[in-house]
Amino acid sequence: MTETQIVWINQLKKGNELAAFNLYNSYSKAMYNTLTRMTNDADEAKDLLQEAFVKAFRKIDDLDDPKAFGGWLKRIVINIGLEYKRKKKIHFEDIQNQSGIESETIEERLVDNKTLHQAIKDLPDGCRTVLCLHLLEGYKHKEIAKELGISESTSKTQFRHAKQLLKTKLQHHYEY
Repeated sequence: MTETQIVWINQLKKGNELAAFNLYNSYSKAMYNTLTRMTNDADEAKDLLQEAFVKAFRKIDDLDDPKAFGGWLKRIVINIGLEYKRKKKIHFEDIQNQSGIESETIEERLVDNKTLHQAIKDLPDGCRTVLCLHLLEGYKHKEIAKELGISESTSKTQFRHAKQLLKTKLQHHYEY
């Protein structure tokens, strides 16, 4: 967080619209990427992004420490993404017999971001959601389970399944 951003936050609290515009420009790309990973739908992510910023700007007085703005905004974005998922009623596949995935040897290769992003987008909705929340956003499986209304073991299983699907897809992509 820069000193300029702290000034913008304080100005926003006083109703300065230019400060809101500047904060939006500073944070929108990262928040959009988070929502795109969660929804797998660019148009829906744009709508949810607007909703998140409107909510954040309306509740800016609830933010005590301007230095915490980024994390506070990210939490709002993730909550809006999760609310979208709950309304959409994402499907969590019933995955049986997933033991052994962790013990498999994974050949490490450099994967370009575009290929990895596409592989994540192609995951089933439930797997993609858990993978993004756990791996990219740092949520614990217990938190994911609570937010999505699933068991902790389902969260862990979805995560393992997502990793296996990614591994298979990326191996297939890089086969010679």
